[in-house]
Amino acid sequence: MKIYSWNVNGLRAVLKKGALQEMIAREQPDILCLQETKAQQGQAEIDFAEYEELWNSAERAGYSGTAIFTKTKPIAVFYDFPAEIEQAIDGWEDTFGDARKEGRVLTAEYEDFYLIDTYVPNEKDDLGRLKYRELVWDKALLAYMKKLDEKKPVIMCGDFNVAHEEIDLARPKQNEGHAGFTKEGRQGMTNYLASGFIDTFRTLHPEEVRYTWWSYRGGARAKNVGWRIDYFLASERLREKIVTADICGDIMGSDHCPIVLELK
Repeated sequence: MKIYSWNVNGLRAVLKKGALQEMIAREQPDILCLQETKAQQGQAEIDFAEYEELWNSAERAGYSGTAIFTKTKPIAVFYDFPAEIEQAIDGWEDTFGDARKEGRVLTAEYEDFYLIDTYVPNEKDDLGRLKYRELVWDKALLAYMKKLDEKKPVIMCGDFNVAHEEIDLARPKQNEGHAGFTKEGRQGMTNYLASGFIDTFRTLHPEEVRYTWWSYRGGARAKNVGWRIDYFLASERLREKIVTADICGDIMGSDHCPIVLELK
């Protein structure tokens, strides 16, 4: 089974470019998880007959949102975080934004695993959402992962808006403490990996320098001045089933490129 994840930075835009159609024709994903769709279901002209469409769109037009295109019908579909997870997090109702309105978490249950598609909030350039990210979001997401993992293995993919280690961005010294490379955001990723989950790409490629996002400014992609902020995390017990965990850096159409996880 091949699962792909891609922050398309606007589904309608990437469809207009023909990039998503070309990617699906070339890669033939069994499941495709998208982030930052910036659309409601029906707003984009999609004709992928092999796939069932699952959507969690933001209430705000043209903002955020996740979607899953799947050839295998899931057993169940879940939107956002369960109420019991939210209620257990101090400050959930008193934060800088309500994730339930932003379409940032979409979960499909399959026979052998749960698949979480997530678009993690950016800390913002002024770090205005840093405390929300650290004290609310990361705690809720980890609690949710652990709750599902009690029942069956979990695969989680998406744009996490953080480079975990210095190897994961081209200019770590210049960006230390800035959005995407704060100690708090990095600690959030460390907490996931200390709780029974693995970074699948880094597991298979411990020393490889590859990126998944490049700024549109200054020809960053052509110069490969990028960040690895898109991940597939998986329950530790799936480690032996991983065939491929890779980055599709040659696929254009967004400021992010797709990533892939292939399982036996």
